[in-house]
Amino acid sequence: MNMDKNYEYIRVAVAVPTLKVANPIYNVNEIISFAKKACEEKRAKVILFPELCITGYSCGDLFNQRTLINGAEEGLQFLLNETKGLEALIAVGMPVYIDNQLFNCAVLLKGGKILGVVPKTYVPNYNEFYEKRWFASSLSRLSDEVTLCGQKVPFNENMLFKDTLSSLCIGFDICEDLWVSIPPSSYHTIHGANLILNLSASNETVGKSEYRRDIVRIQSSKCMTSYCFASAGQSESTTDVVSSGHALIAENGMILNEDIFSAESSIIYADIDIEKIKNDRVKFNSYMGRIENKNYRCVDFELGYSESMQLDRAVDKYPFVPSDIEQRNKRCREILNIQATGLYQRLSKIGTKKAVIGVSGGLDSTLALLVTVEAFKKLSLPMENIIAITMPGFGTSSRTYNNGTVLMKELGVTSMEISIKDACIQHFKDIGHDIDTHDITYENAQARERTQILMDYANKVNAIVVGTGDLSELALGWCTYNGDHMSMYGVNSGIPKTLVKYMVKWYAEEQADGAIKKALLDVYDTPVSPELLPPDKSGNIAQLTEKSVGSYDLNDFFLFNMLRNGYGPEKIYYLTQIAFKDDFSSEIILETLKNFYKRFFTQQFKRSCMPDGVKVGSVSLSPRGDWKMPSDASYELWLDRLNKIG
Repeated sequence: MNMDKNYEYIRVAVAVPTLKVANPIYNVNEIISFAKKACEEKRAKVILFPELCITGYSCGDLFNQRTLINGAEEGLQFLLNETKGLEALIAVGMPVYIDNQLFNCAVLLKGGKILGVVPKTYVPNYNEFYEKRWFASSLSRLSDEVTLCGQKVPFNENMLFKDTLSSLCIGFDICEDLWVSIPPSSYHTIHGANLILNLSASNETVGKSEYRRDIVRIQSSKCMTSYCFASAGQSESTTDVVSSGHALIAENGMILNEDIFSAESSIIYADIDIEKIKNDRVKFNSYMGRIENKNYRCVDFELGYSESMQLDRAVDKYPFVPSDIEQRNKRCREILNIQATGLYQRLSKIGTKKAVIGVSGGLDSTLALLVTVEAFKKLSLPMENIIAITMPGFGTSSRTYNNGTVLMKELGVTSMEISIKDACIQHFKDIGHDIDTHDITYENAQARERTQILMDYANKVNAIVVGTGDLSELALGWCTYNGDHMSMYGVNSGIPKTLVKYMVKWYAEEQADGAIKKALLDVYDTPVSPELLPPDKSGNIAQLTEKSVGSYDLNDFFLFNMLRNGYGPEKIYYLTQIAFKDDFSSEIILETLKNFYKRFFTQQFKRSCMPDGVKVGSVSLSPRGDWKMPSDASYELWLDRLNKIG
């Protein structure tokens, strides 16, 4: 089965069984039970167990007993026999005798065969650890192969296991290997590993679990890899220390699943994203900036896949917006500070003490106004130096007009009102356009008239025009070329629409009160519209942006997964169906995605000459920074792939 059917997701399991110290047969029976459960019930393809799990980690001087070492090998043979029908890789830990030495090893097996044996490199001998009393380091290894359970198999610390049907490539750390300054997995990943398995027996002391979680997460981030960590469970000996069964699955800096102290035995699962790892390594090319070539041995295997696998992984429908409220509030505060810093530095460096901004009462101009206020606070300049101009036109609603007016007044900025109606009527006469024809000319003339007013007034008072357009509008080209597309500094150009909404709401709830808070919350609830077409008979907004371009929730989801994760259209469609299964039909998702690609490609010419603006997150469309694309590139390849779905 081709891995493309599962979009390069691999289901992994980290299991911590109940053990009896120095009883390999009992332990192996527990391992078999977990392996069958993970494979048959959850369709896990990689199953990780703790360090020395066949014997137990805390055997002490019993490791010097030949009876225990032979018993471990007999237990491994039983494990091979009982799991040969499972379509999964199983990684277990056991002591292995070779070259007159005993090694603490990870053994990887599949289908009754041993794929390879990996000895531990960094053997601790401090505080409560006395491993050097029993085990040698891989640095003392003499042989490249070992005979185990009658099978002659590779024996090497620098060993990678590669799937011939997918991009999956596995490397190993063993406990202490992760805690050193340059873990072996750092080299494994540079040489191709995208899943690291760590068999551990890390015991618990106060605060250690937090540190352990951090080093797993950070190593997965530094190495742009997925990382599974299985630590010895509570059934290990408690003579001097306690083990917690800390199980972790991380991917590129994110903890996907975790369990600790929950029970004597436990198992966790997650679907890791191999494609995302590959894409990030190519995109962030300093990852391969310095390569220390090591002599790696590669072992091939073939892993079967199922087309019907349901993704066991959370898909965030708002990837730009943290789901945790506390984290979201912290992020909003940080973003506002970044935006304000960019603007106040621009103002101070060009020697300008005034700013001009168009205020419509909509989301984008509201956030830009708040950013400008914060920048002027940093500059210790009076709020009067912010000239906020509202420019009512044919589509201006009383709701947005009133909200904009309240904000300008309450924030203490200099407010002006300049109607664009007469100027546009004259312009229509000049170019011979029927004012009753509400087409693109009718709309864009208003947007350009507003920009002309802002630019000219900024010249008059020696100010700069602060742009209000956001990242989502740039992606979709939902702006008038040389109209609202243009400014002298775009403070919102790195903020997607879904995040703009939460920024305004956060400011209302955390930074404002009274009339300002009330107006901001109403702005948050106001439908998104350029207000270039006349309101309905009741005076309400008639022109709704999302009726033209589709839901911003969907478009921002598409944008993040295309640019940040590098996914193709089929995978984006697949993930969108999961994330928005209760919100949109598959047909709407597919049509919106097609429209997204068309607009994204055909509107690049607007981004190619966009003004300066501050980068805020991992996705930016600045032609001077993150996104360089020809304005006449074809979108046919992307749509062809979507058309095969529909």
